[in-house]
Amino acid sequence: MQDDVERESPVITEIEQKDASSAVAVAGHPLHGMTVHFPIALAFATLAVDSLYWYGGDPFWLRVGLWSSGGVFFLGFAAGLIGTIELILVAGIRGRVASWAHAIAAVTLIALAGLNWGMRVTHAADVLPHGFFVSVLTCVMTGMAGWHGGKLIFDHGVGLMVSAKD
Repeated sequence: MQDDVERESPVITEIEQKDASSAVAVAGHPLHGMTVHFPIALAFATLAVDSLYWYGGDPFWLRVGLWSSGGVFFLGFAAGLIGTIELILVAGIRGRVASWAHAIAAVTLIALAGLNWGMRVTHAADVLPHGFFVSVLTCVMTGMAGWHGGKLIFDHGVGLMVSAKD
């Protein structure tokens, strides 16, 4: 019979004791957290632009989609590079399973963003239906990567730099 007191795993205790504050920050603000906002917004904007093109057929939306999907890819790549540096440098981040789930989802997201932009810049496939479908997949992966990233911040306190005054 188990005691009423829960016993925590020594592995979890050891991981929680490791420092998980950001190693790549400016004035205490983690760069990875600051750089993900534009690619996230542009991923959903690309889907919206594809929907507008589907609805109206105006070629203007094709140009907007080319630029927004390129923004998702290049800005997402930059954010991913910063996140990878954090993952490699900080043992408290590297030791958490949620960090690896976030990294895998983010790499998949960047690959989809690159596919989406590449299809548009080379005209390898039509925006409808192929580009639209890739935009939907990109938004789904954005949600998954964001979910795991949020868990890292809010549940595990990863990347937070709390001062002694707090």
